[in-house]
Amino acid sequence: MIGDSSTASFEREEQRVAAKSAVFKKELGLRDLVPMQIVFVVGGSWVRTAAKLGSSQTVYWLLAILLFYLPVAAVVVFLNRLMPLEGGLYQWAKFGFNEFTGFMVAWNLWLLGISVMAATGLVVATNLSYALGPAAAWLPASRVFVGALNGALIAGLILVTIRGLSLGKWVHNAGAILLLITYGALIALPFIARAAGKLPSYHPIDLALPAASLFSLNIFSKMALGALSGFEYVAILAGETRSPAKNIGRSVIIALMFILGTSSVMAFIGFDDLDLIGPVPQALRAGANAFGVAGSSIAALAILMLAGRSIAVLSIYFTGNTRLPMVAGWDRILPAWFTKLQPRYKTPVNSIFFVGIVTLVFAIGSLLDVGAQEAFQLIDNAAVVFYALAYLVLFAIPICGLRRLKSRAPLWLRLAAGIGLLVTLISIVLSVVPIIPVQSQLWFALKIILVTLAANLIGAIIFSAGKKRQQRN
Repeated sequence: MIGDSSTASFEREEQRVAAKSAVFKKELGLRDLVPMQIVFVVGGSWVRTAAKLGSSQTVYWLLAILLFYLPVAAVVVFLNRLMPLEGGLYQWAKFGFNEFTGFMVAWNLWLLGISVMAATGLVVATNLSYALGPAAAWLPASRVFVGALNGALIAGLILVTIRGLSLGKWVHNAGAILLLITYGALIALPFIARAAGKLPSYHPIDLALPAASLFSLNIFSKMALGALSGFEYVAILAGETRSPAKNIGRSVIIALMFILGTSSVMAFIGFDDLDLIGPVPQALRAGANAFGVAGSSIAALAILMLAGRSIAVLSIYFTGNTRLPMVAGWDRILPAWFTKLQPRYKTPVNSIFFVGIVTLVFAIGSLLDVGAQEAFQLIDNAAVVFYALAYLVLFAIPICGLRRLKSRAPLWLRLAAGIGLLVTLISIVLSVVPIIPVQSQLWFALKIILVTLAANLIGAIIFSAGKKRQQRN
């Protein structure tokens, strides 16, 4: 039985968070949230993972949508309608369980953002190498170039993020448009090549039954948690959204683009030659080369557009990552320094600079002592683990959380959350297994495990220090 005092305490805390959010400009509406979801969820890197499954990739995509994407969407819509608060999953976990759980969820989401943003320089450099041709093949392997590119991207994002979502949303919208154009070209290219007699055969949707194996299960878990996640991320900006409970729930998208995009990549690139960092530009370049100079020029333009999408995703992650320390500062777990707002634009200026510096340091550090492909896979797998830990809590909230609230999740939602939780657990277990050859599989696994444990231990120490600071004050 829920006590009246617990419910009243929750309502007071919710009102406090809502009051803190009231100073923000409500810049995001439905027409901004839909492009954000498109550019955030539909990416190019995950088609290379699915392509390793061959003709069974369609079935695996459909399974991933059914067993993970739909449960995520259902849980997020339910929780966001219940608690449309700035901070999103951080607030849901805090109110659903306790402050420590909320902070550790936010910590892992924050680490996810840092991990993804650290790889953006590699992704953009790879796109540029395919757009510019063989003469630029050295770009992704140059640590100096990738490091300088990361520095320039982060410096630009700091300025955009300080200016606020009134400018940032146009970066996201432009990225979505560029992505749709690029994916349209990718999906159309095999049909055009087949009609022109330059492709012997093409089967965009092949419902071949998958072969059950540890490898295919590993790929499936990465497709689910990696490619089809992100629906909850824009809820971090609920305090800066008009009618967030309604609009965020409406911005669900269909993942058909993944299936057709994977088929296009498979049509032009062999599994052994697949570039983990830039499979879409690799396929665009390979397919367009058959059409001569004109085809190569069009492919180069499309690849540059894809680089624009990467920058838009970087902007979304960066914006979300600057809000998480701010809301933790509201709860006095982090110093109030993180809550300082820029007087004119009402953006967390100190948090923005802090996230920018940490991201740059992490990006440079990730390039040390490993090749580009292995560095990307290492960052990718670490990011999956951080995300998976946050998702465990997300799915657990409707199952066994919300004890302090009057609302209860319906049975069908708890069952859906249970399925999503199981897929998430599988992803965590298999995240230490690389899907490409690496210098040492054991060392690769140890890196993932040690990074995850050390990172979460640091988070627990930060939380403990914050609680002690609360008691002193």
